[in-house]
Amino acid sequence: MRVWAQRWAAAALVIAATAAGGCQNPLGQHYEYEEQLYLGVDGKATMVIDTSLAALVALRGLPIDLSSRTPINIGREEVRKLFAVQDCPNVRVGQPWVRRGRRFVQVRVVVNDVRELTSCGPLSWSSYTFERDGNVIHYRQQVGNAEAGNPGSVNWDGKELVAFKLHLPSKIIFQNVKRLEDGSNGTIERGNILTWEQRLADRRASVPVSIEVRMDSQSILYRTLWLFAGAFVAAVVVLMLLIWWTMRRAKGEKLGAA
Repeated sequence: MRVWAQRWAAAALVIAATAAGGCQNPLGQHYEYEEQLYLGVDGKATMVIDTSLAALVALRGLPIDLSSRTPINIGREEVRKLFAVQDCPNVRVGQPWVRRGRRFVQVRVVVNDVRELTSCGPLSWSSYTFERDGNVIHYRQQVGNAEAGNPGSVNWDGKELVAFKLHLPSKIIFQNVKRLEDGSNGTIERGNILTWEQRLADRRASVPVSIEVRMDSQSILYRTLWLFAGAFVAAVVVLMLLIWWTMRRAKGEKLGAA
């Protein structure tokens, strides 16, 4: 049962990441650069990066042609190759889009152990720690220095934001979330999503971001499956008792009539 539940949890993780990769919420906060980490209780992870090509150049120093004359789909293939040659496993690049005159792209990287993301060049600015202590999982991420890339002239106005998001599978025991837009400290969004925000200018200046979370080692899906299983067994037991009681009552009535 436990193995089966973990497989369902892993499948749900991939589906969620794929769904996130297929659309952009027009009503949500827009980020110039955003990392969304879908983390499993077994340490498996899917990293989804939504970023402008200019931010990839400025923050990670990737040699991308930002010329407006370059067809956007050529930039998509160029980004995939740049990630693949820098030891990033299972790289997929989604359909690009344009916002405020800037070209954006989405990159998805899948690893069996979240700590392997350090070996992926564009993600190597972070260190990842994933440890178990009894029934508690400790996750820590330290985002360090950005690259001094030169994207040239970009129509940034200084209000652009960078975000690091965690999509967690189990009950959150502790977190040190920092938000800029609403000034919140410790807000958990619907779906166990945590967001650390930073201004693009601060990220380019390598102002560090410290992420720390402690969560239950048992996934919410796993608990839910056991809850449904328990409810199903209880329903079957009640049904059997009703059948037994009905049959016994009918037998008693026949004996009384005889």
